[in-house]
Amino acid sequence: MSAVNVAFSPGLDATRTGESMDTKAGIDPLLSREAVQQTGATYLAGADPHQPLLSPAVLADPTGFPPILLQVGTNEILLDDSTRMAARASAAGVDVILDITADVPHVFQSFVGMLDEADEALDRAALFLRQRISAQSAVHTNAR
Repeated sequence: MSAVNVAFSPGLDATRTGESMDTKAGIDPLLSREAVQQTGATYLAGADPHQPLLSPAVLADPTGFPPILLQVGTNEILLDDSTRMAARASAAGVDVILDITADVPHVFQSFVGMLDEADEALDRAALFLRQRISAQSAVHTNAR
């Protein structure tokens, strides 16, 4: 069976070139440019961030990628990582859904049971997965 990608508030640009890195500074309650640069440096361990696998929102060719759901909040410094990835994927013909929720923190889905937005976002993610996996199963079953 093919893959399906679901990403919650993903960091998809290790080069940190998204405008939201600056426009959401002070608005994002959890992350700052300094924080993601520090954790990013640890993650990269000296590797050049200008590689498609490290910065797919700006450097990858998404042609042939499996279906993608990107969920992100309007207040996140990583917002542009998702919007740019969705635009690139859509332009490449990928089945992609960009699901933006207003006024929620980074990885707001982890607040399930506390934030209605988290519950609703997880319901949408589950629907996305059910639909894509069912469709892929039907294709594989019919191919036999």
